[in-house]
Amino acid sequence: MNDAVRARLRNTWRSGATRVAAGTLVAVVCFAAFAPSVAPWPHDAIDWDAIDTAPSAAHWFGTDTAGRDLFVRIAMGARTSLTVALLATAVSFAIGLPWGAIAGYVGGRADQLMMRVVDVLYALPFIFVVILLVVVFGRNLYLLFVALGAISWLDLARIVRGQTLTLREETFVLAARGLGAPTAHILRRHLAPNLLGPTLVYTTLTIPGVMLAESFLSFIGLGVQEPDTSWGVLIADGARDMESSPWLLVFPATFFAATLWSLNMLGDRLRDAFDPRTAAGL
Repeated sequence: MNDAVRARLRNTWRSGATRVAAGTLVAVVCFAAFAPSVAPWPHDAIDWDAIDTAPSAAHWFGTDTAGRDLFVRIAMGARTSLTVALLATAVSFAIGLPWGAIAGYVGGRADQLMMRVVDVLYALPFIFVVILLVVVFGRNLYLLFVALGAISWLDLARIVRGQTLTLREETFVLAARGLGAPTAHILRRHLAPNLLGPTLVYTTLTIPGVMLAESFLSFIGLGVQEPDTSWGVLIADGARDMESSPWLLVFPATFFAATLWSLNMLGDRLRDAFDPRTAAGL
C-alpha cells in the first residue's frame, strides 16, 4: 500500500458519513452478539398473554403472531443473515481471487478456457441454481449458501483478471519474470498483494448482495426455515401483517436497511480511496 492510498484512507475515515456507517455496522454486530443475552425472553418462547402485541415494557419491539418476542428474534435473525453473508463472501473470495489472477497472468488458451467457464455459469438463471441446490442438498442453510458463494465469485474473477492484465506489464513483475521466478511465486509475492485492495473493496460490496439474496430466498420460502429465523423471514412475516401489526415489518426492515446502507457506504468509500478516478467520475 503506497503513501497516496494511505493518505486517501485517512481522509476517508475523517468523513462523517464513513464514521456513521462504520458505527452503525458495529452497533448492528454488537446487537446480534449480545442482545439475546440481555433480552428478557428466549427467541422461541411464547408469551400466551401477549400474542401479536405492540411494543411495550415487557416486549420492547412487540411480539409476532405466535407471541414470540420480536426484539430477540431480530437479534437472532441478524446472526443468521450476517453469518450466511460472510460465509458466502469468504467462499467467493477464495475462488474468485486465484481464478481471476491465474487467468489474467497466464493468458492465452488457459485464460480463454477459464473465462468461458465464467460465461457459462453467468448464463445459468440464479433461481434455477437455487432450486437445484435445494433439491440436491436439501434445506441445509449453510451448505446452500456456501454453494451460492461458489456462484457469486464470477464478478470478482472478472475484476481480478482485469487488474492482473494491467499488473503483469508492470516493471516489478517483468523483473521477477526476467530473473526466472516461477509463476506461483509471482502470483503469491507480487500480484496478490497488489490485488488485495480492489478485492477487499469488492468484497464489502458483495456482502450486501448476498444478504439480499438470502432475504429473497427466505421471502419465497427457499431459505431459512423455522425454528431458525433471519431478517428475510421476519420481513416476509411482517409484510403479510403490515396493516394490522406494522411493527412486525418496521423493526426488521429498519435493521436490514441500515446494515445494507452501512456496507454499501463503506464499500463506496474504500473504492474511492483505492481508485480515486471513481471519485472524480472518470
